[in-house]
Amino acid sequence: MLEDSSFAIQPSQSKIFAKSTFFDIGNVVSSQKSGPEVILQTETGKVIIKFIREDIVQITANPLGDSCFVSSPAVVAESQPIDIKYREETDSIYCHSLKLILAITKCPLRITILDAKGNVIVSEGQRGMGYGSSKEVICFKEMSETDYFYGFGEKTGYLNKRGEKLTMWNTDVYAPHNPETDPLYQSIPFFITLRDGKAHGVFFDHTFRSTFDLQSEEKYYSFSADGGLLNYYVMVGPSPRDVLEQYTFLTGRMPIPPKWAIGYHQSRYSYETEEEVLTLAKTFIKKEIPLDAIYLDIHYMDGYRVFTFDKNKFPNPEKMVTELKKLGIRIVPIVDPGVKQDVEYPIYKEGIQQDYFCKYIEGPVYIGDVWAGRSVFPDFTKKSVKEWWGTKHKYYTDLGIEGIWNDMNEPAVFNESKTMDLSVMHHNNGNPKSHRELHNLYGLLMSEATYEGLKKELNGLRPFVLTRAGYSGIQRYAAVWTGDNRSFWEHLQMTLPMIMNLGLSGVAFSGADVGGFAHNSNGELLTRWTQVGAFTPYFRNHSVLESVRQEPWSFGEKYEEIMKRYIELRYEWLPQLYTLFVESNRTGAPIMRPLFFEYPSDEQTYQISDQFMFGDNVIIAPIMEPGKTHRTVFLPEGRWVDYWTEEDYDGKQYHLVKAELNTLPIFVKKGSMILHGQKKLSTNIKDKKLFLHFYYEPNSTSSFTLYDDDGMTFSYLDGVYFKQTFEVKTTLGKIEIYTKTEGSYQPEWSEIEFVIHGSQKDFDLYLNGSQLDIIKEQDRVTALMYH
Repeated sequence: MLEDSSFAIQPSQSKIFAKSTFFDIGNVVSSQKSGPEVILQTETGKVIIKFIREDIVQITANPLGDSCFVSSPAVVAESQPIDIKYREETDSIYCHSLKLILAITKCPLRITILDAKGNVIVSEGQRGMGYGSSKEVICFKEMSETDYFYGFGEKTGYLNKRGEKLTMWNTDVYAPHNPETDPLYQSIPFFITLRDGKAHGVFFDHTFRSTFDLQSEEKYYSFSADGGLLNYYVMVGPSPRDVLEQYTFLTGRMPIPPKWAIGYHQSRYSYETEEEVLTLAKTFIKKEIPLDAIYLDIHYMDGYRVFTFDKNKFPNPEKMVTELKKLGIRIVPIVDPGVKQDVEYPIYKEGIQQDYFCKYIEGPVYIGDVWAGRSVFPDFTKKSVKEWWGTKHKYYTDLGIEGIWNDMNEPAVFNESKTMDLSVMHHNNGNPKSHRELHNLYGLLMSEATYEGLKKELNGLRPFVLTRAGYSGIQRYAAVWTGDNRSFWEHLQMTLPMIMNLGLSGVAFSGADVGGFAHNSNGELLTRWTQVGAFTPYFRNHSVLESVRQEPWSFGEKYEEIMKRYIELRYEWLPQLYTLFVESNRTGAPIMRPLFFEYPSDEQTYQISDQFMFGDNVIIAPIMEPGKTHRTVFLPEGRWVDYWTEEDYDGKQYHLVKAELNTLPIFVKKGSMILHGQKKLSTNIKDKKLFLHFYYEPNSTSSFTLYDDDGMTFSYLDGVYFKQTFEVKTTLGKIEIYTKTEGSYQPEWSEIEFVIHGSQKDFDLYLNGSQLDIIKEQDRVTALMYH
């Protein structure tokens, strides 16, 4: 009760935790090879080493007995057939694929993993795998002085997590998100280690509460869990890009979202009536501010009952949705897992009758308080429940709704523990497990049920799902926002490393509430945050009911004009952004990237948390402090161009740049290309022309891939897409462009204008060997490339 006062630190209240006694897994007493597996029997338990791919190995251990492990729903990859080499000697065992070597000492069991060149990736020293006195499982790894750690999903603080102790336990956190706030809503037990320019990854696939300790010791880090077995994967890299490809091979990649989902979205807790929603939409149209979605928070429902509308506040939701769609605006309603205990409520009645809700092993259904009061919770670990929940979304799709917002799905409950009783049992498709073990999966499984249900009901249209909670693999079903942040400059600053680390954890489609959810924003803060939001993968303005309003016009014309320009800029950059989403769908690469992702050999990039890359050739360096109009920007190797002024900058150094309130510092690498579309009010309006901007660098070769499809359906899976690769070569007096096209989709746009920046001399321009006419204007050189 007094934990937020000095009472919490009085001497009698201080908690001193003794270190848990560590029990080693012991010596190897027998070993054998069985196909792609090596099985080790130790004095206390069993270890199975399995090669999933040439560059991925799985290690499963039960320090207390037999090892019989079923991977969590996070893992969707099938093992590839691999020829494993195996050799046993008196004191050691060696097994390897083409890209990974495992050197195992027997007394005691210690595993060292090396790459094909013999470089150590992860190693165990005095301690390795084992268990603690409370039967928690734990694994120690040696830590180098040059190790930097990234990922871990949704965590506050700086980008590099060395020196932190991080917990995986999905938690509803409304209190301010400070750098010490941990855990939050997402549990993604995966990280990337960068050491001397080379990267590798570790995925601790464990659904119990788990802890990553990068703090307690100088030469070791550890990962541990409250129960169960040890199960982890090591990915060899060697680049950060390779690690993300390997990790998302295991856990899946996001589907390409509908184009409307990556436009600008407006939300509030809550827009409470149909009239308010329509007035809001018409205000955006009148002010010519682009908009693709309006969100409905919990007040749209009848007494907070999911799958209902309050008929007094929303008398004709179908008509409202239809009218908004004509304006190019979608509706995204919130759907929480809590189902109100009400015998006259069909969802409750049906779920009780079909045994679909979480319950105790003795039989009673678990009841907890949420927005609707006493509520029950679907058991998404049961296949029939996921299917049932999915079918209920027909209620929304029949109204014309194509996107759903899942909240409170940690699951959150209004009690001291913030969640269900840990002794609640989940059906788990006939293999019952406690909530203590499966808690972290709840948001993932709910998102899966929502996504698959929408997909089935939308008849070929791509669904959009936004979730607060999740586990590894959440990217397969939903976008993620970072929860209930505050309207503080510090929270704007935290937005960048949080989204970058989510991207490094496989969750490329993520963002934060622009302007801050709670507290009161102001014109300067909202303007600077909107500038950042224009380049984050997910772009939504959201605020709590009690706060001052923060729609783009809320603080006067001065700020409105700037915010409008950056929301428009989002739509001009959409062709580039959409291409980046496709890259993430194919490779797992993040959209919003830390600089080290593209420049892992440059130590200057390892600790940069206040800049990010948009793809591989654009750097965004926002102003994130009040009253500031200058900041230092680090530009890595190469030559860079100011997007606004076209001033050149040298790389591998810091620069002091000026950025008045109307300017977001953006830099484009010379010798590269960016793709723009036309200004528009929503993604419903199709581009008639695209602009491929080339930033001239003499004697250079560069490439760019343009991707387009209908932006609405899954027909791209059947080859109905347009993909064009541009190779550009510059030599003295000549620019040569070579293109290659694939796919059967016919784009809406009819031409591409090739815009050349920075060439000071006359040159000839060729497309696939044929000379193009050049149009020279005052400040640019262009050529028409495609009809």
